[in-house]
Amino acid sequence: MEQTRDIGIGIVGCGMISEIQADAIRKVPGARIVAFCDTHPAAAETRAAQFGGRPYARIEDLLANPAVDAVSICTPSGGHLEPALLAADAKKHVMVEKPIEVTVERANAIIAACRRNGVKLGAIVPRRFLGSSRAVKAAVDGGRFGTISLATVHIKWYRSTEYYARGGWRGTYRLDGGGVLMNQGIHGIDLLQWLMGGVEVVAAFTSTRAHPGLEVEDVAAASMVFRSGALGAIEATTGSWPGDNVRIEISGFDGSAVLEDETIRAWRFRTPRPEDDDIRARFGPRDGAGSGGATDPRAIDSEGHRQQFQDFVDALRDDRPPRVDGVEAREAVAIISAVYQSARERRPVHVLAP
Repeated sequence: MEQTRDIGIGIVGCGMISEIQADAIRKVPGARIVAFCDTHPAAAETRAAQFGGRPYARIEDLLANPAVDAVSICTPSGGHLEPALLAADAKKHVMVEKPIEVTVERANAIIAACRRNGVKLGAIVPRRFLGSSRAVKAAVDGGRFGTISLATVHIKWYRSTEYYARGGWRGTYRLDGGGVLMNQGIHGIDLLQWLMGGVEVVAAFTSTRAHPGLEVEDVAAASMVFRSGALGAIEATTGSWPGDNVRIEISGFDGSAVLEDETIRAWRFRTPRPEDDDIRARFGPRDGAGSGGATDPRAIDSEGHRQQFQDFVDALRDDRPPRVDGVEAREAVAIISAVYQSARERRPVHVLAP
């Protein structure tokens, strides 16, 4: 790849999330959108008219474009594998929307293909890139909480019956991979496990309560043991009107914190530090804070995506791994898969080792 020109990115799949990705990419210095592809040609043409680039109806034609250096996969979740394999085999770098895929096995196939072809692989987990998340992560890694006893994530969102009916793939195991956990909850679950250093075992229940006839779960409750020995919990539903922010709580012997989407609601430590006031001022409650998609899936901004695409572009230029590669992104899929297995078999299940 020439280092003197902008890195050309082609987006495959032109549904809702492609608009958020495209908005993020056009704000990244050193990157440009050069192509869109969708099996519905009108969708690709709409995005190309909106953001620039050439529209394609076949991914093979997009991959033949020499201006495409990297491909971002925005197809339905259970359809990430096939275009990712084609892109890797065409020697294009690959970015994949969340989840990287809907099973660990399919995620592994993407990881293996990118390694085999010597291309870089990134996967979208934008909450890790936000300043408030990084502040909490630094406090955990720096030992400020002391011995952490409990860490929890609460995802109480609302999705209408019409939401699941649109598109024909939402709420199916084959293409959505699951319900509230694999689709809506994966960002909060990934953020919690990243903050805490990974999950060892889960014990869970799932059900479908608010959307009768839905193939997948719309409510889940899980207990877990982190690799550190701390305990944790997941509460998630898409049947809570009108929907609340994702809330992560960390409780330790020497401190506690509460993170709601991008806002730090509580930041309390036995031993204060000079930077604490600055953290509260920068990331504390403020007017105009968004809902993070709690009620409307379109009501998310592109800032986390922007920061992650900036890191991805920098990784390509610097010839280093992205901060979130395929192995990192697989973690949340492994946890959710273990939750589903636990709920089916009514027993604790160990999470696959990274």
